[in-house]
Amino acid sequence: MEPPHRVVLLAGPSGSGKSYIARQTGLPVLCLDDFYKNGDDPSLPRRDGQIDWESPASWDAETAVEVITRLARHGRADVPVYAINEDRRVATRPFELADSPLFVAEGIFAAEIVEECRLRGLVAGAYALRRPRGATFLRRLARDLAEQRKGPRVLLRRGVTLLRAEPAVLRRQTGLGAEAARAREILRQVAGLHRPGQPPAR
Repeated sequence: MEPPHRVVLLAGPSGSGKSYIARQTGLPVLCLDDFYKNGDDPSLPRRDGQIDWESPASWDAETAVEVITRLARHGRADVPVYAINEDRRVATRPFELADSPLFVAEGIFAAEIVEECRLRGLVAGAYALRRPRGATFLRRLARDLAEQRKGPRVLLRRGVTLLRAEPAVLRRQTGLGAEAARAREILRQVAGLHRPGQPPAR
């Protein structure tokens, strides 16, 4: 039986504007960054002695899929609230879809769960947001500085690392089943999913 709600998974490099594009759809938005593991979790991956927050292993994919499944089937779920500057979950909050048949789940690791969500029959569409690398670098740095996620030197060093890694990130996300697309194209395709009789995106 098809669930009453379906998810649009939105991946893309860090700072590419996923949250903004998700809001532009007008649909309920689930932030997948809230499913990061706590900073004291012994399973967190490390690189050069530091936690590697860019690794999918730093993220709780299993819980994210379970929450998406509950939302698709029941229209409501309790979701975590994660404080990035504290590296931990600080609360939970209720998330409800009301009468919306679609919702967006956005985050850098969204592509990691495309296959599992498709197997469960939950996916309306899956995209990887593609922008010019320079624009993404500036957007990400401005966001992280404004939110005081880390110290300025750490953020600048991280930004340069992510700038270099961006092509590989997109290759991985498309390899996992997300369609690489510009912002305008994603918004157009998601708008098409609202139309009666529109077939699900593959």
